[in-house]
Amino acid sequence: TGPKTKRFEEEIAAFVGAKYAVALNSCTAALHLALEAIDLKRGDLVLVPTMTFAATSEIVRYFDAIPVFVDCDQTLCIDPVALEQTINAIISKKAVAGLKLPYGKIKAIIPVHYGGYACDMNTIMSIANNNGIDVIEDCAHTLPAFYRSDENADFLHTGRFGRVGCYSFYANKCITTGEGGMAVTDEENLARRIRLMSLHGMNNDAWK
Repeated sequence: TGPKTKRFEEEIAAFVGAKYAVALNSCTAALHLALEAIDLKRGDLVLVPTMTFAATSEIVRYFDAIPVFVDCDQTLCIDPVALEQTINAIISKKAVAGLKLPYGKIKAIIPVHYGGYACDMNTIMSIANNNGIDVIEDCAHTLPAFYRSDENADFLHTGRFGRVGCYSFYANKCITTGEGGMAVTDEENLARRIRLMSLHGMNNDAWK
């Protein structure tokens, strides 16, 4: 929470093109607090890819919410076709692997940009928006990495499509601080909530 961390937040926000960045102790913490900030509740459903680190689904269980696993395609990222099929099956109350009726509310999708390769965010965001589902991006593997919806569109950094993008600075990542993570967003209320909850809900840190 010191001046070097504040500068790091500002530089990361500028680099990825976000209005706000909040430094945290890990990407796991960033994902956890992003879900808290969007008000994930017990029994809610969060769609995650089958190919990911345990933390992506573990943080869903922190809330007694339910991770729903969606197959990946040849990119090793979440398969948009399987994603839409899973959402439709839940809405239609059809059988979904790992779930029991009655199903909870589909609250969020956590696409994981895997091994430097960005997910098909154009399709994922279209599916999410059509169904009123929040998107929290797990960008632990992609700093830097850019994506554009088509050849005429501008490239955007991963983490800039959903409501919150979450990055890792763990020792084996592209940019490392040994440990650490970052949450970025354009929504002031989400940034404020993530920062507040990173300090256990206390609205005055040690510097104040």
